[in-house]
Amino acid sequence: MQVSDLPVHHKIIKKLETKGFETLTEIQQKAMLPAIGGKDIIASSQTGSGKTLAFLIPALNRLLNEKALSRKDPRVVILAPTRELAKQVFTEAKNLTTGLNLPCALVVGGENYNNQVKVLRKNPAIVVGTAGRIADHLLDKTFFLNGLELLIFDEADRMLDLGFIAQLNMINQFADHRKRQTMLFSATLDNIELTHLSKSLLKAPVRITVGQSTAAHQDISEKVYFADNIDHKDALLKQCISEHDYNQAIVFTATREDTNRISTLLNEQHLQAIALRGDLPQHQRAQIMSEFSRGQHSILVTTDVASRGLDLLKVGLVINYDMPKQSDEYIHRIGRTGRAGQKGQAVSMVGPRDWQSYEAVKAHLDYPLECGPHPELPARFYGIKPKKPAAKPGEQKRSNTSSKDNASKAARPAKKRVDTTTGTDVGHQPIMRKKRTPNTDTDDG
Repeated sequence: MQVSDLPVHHKIIKKLETKGFETLTEIQQKAMLPAIGGKDIIASSQTGSGKTLAFLIPALNRLLNEKALSRKDPRVVILAPTRELAKQVFTEAKNLTTGLNLPCALVVGGENYNNQVKVLRKNPAIVVGTAGRIADHLLDKTFFLNGLELLIFDEADRMLDLGFIAQLNMINQFADHRKRQTMLFSATLDNIELTHLSKSLLKAPVRITVGQSTAAHQDISEKVYFADNIDHKDALLKQCISEHDYNQAIVFTATREDTNRISTLLNEQHLQAIALRGDLPQHQRAQIMSEFSRGQHSILVTTDVASRGLDLLKVGLVINYDMPKQSDEYIHRIGRTGRAGQKGQAVSMVGPRDWQSYEAVKAHLDYPLECGPHPELPARFYGIKPKKPAAKPGEQKRSNTSSKDNASKAARPAKKRVDTTTGTDVGHQPIMRKKRTPNTDTDDG
């Protein structure tokens, strides 16, 4: 479906065409039409499929075509699991609303609270933020949601993973009225907690599933190599970076300490790397992501803080220096490449400490993910064989006793049984009395 065929306001069509959008992705095509019609939506699709525009375009169309329910309250609230993803959605929304008199506000943790109060009191039409900080402002009565028209949950499964269930329910109650439309997007819908939440949030929703998140991504080629230890991983990392063509790359590690160590290692090779850690101040994290998105650095070394939602179109290579502890994080990590129809490459390293995580990822995926030696730097490690299940103590004792009994039976000669069916007739033989034994006792009296 072409962008020009969308039944939306002409200003939106013009904005999209100016930005070079011509054809809709599958999730956009399937979600936009019922959303434009005012239906509640619950949708799932693979990462990098264009979910952000799938809810932004229907939201903007409603704001441009319908009269506001309230002059003061925000008309659209978009919730994201992390500050980085919220900022990305905010940037996209701000770009689309330029010149449309639809002010946007960003409300996330880690930023100055009082400055956010000032922005919210200017009555923005669209509020993008994280659940925790928005809940704080609602409790403090900085703003209200009585006139909210659209409540959008982006990556709802991740918000539940981070423990925001109470805040999500609270925000829902603050904006609980019959005229509200709700859209919920998630990487997967196979989640019991998400199912319970959606029943309280959505009214007769249209359910949309585009591809399985655990299915093979057509635009991403994946390779997995065995690794012996840290030194071997360092050598593999430099080799993989040198043998792949990419514009930008992301290296995922398990620890914050490794982000600095590996970025230093790569900078020694003149590869323009920068480290991103979850414990950095928010303004510093934002600066690093801004510099990387503008192309000032070629390689971003990070923990899972950058595994979700970030739309970085120049990333052509993802390297898992360590396998993720949560199997679904593997999908989000490699999803930083191969976005918007572009081709990407993902390389993972599996050492002895990664083996259990690798096995969990394999079981989670709906396609084979085989691990092998690197052709130039093969490893001595070839995986860990599964242990045989240990016998229960009672069963082992019984088995040992029975084996001993069998051995002793085999050692003893078999007894000859008496055959009672054959014999000699002895009835003609005389019977002799038993001789009496003389009494040898004497009487001394």
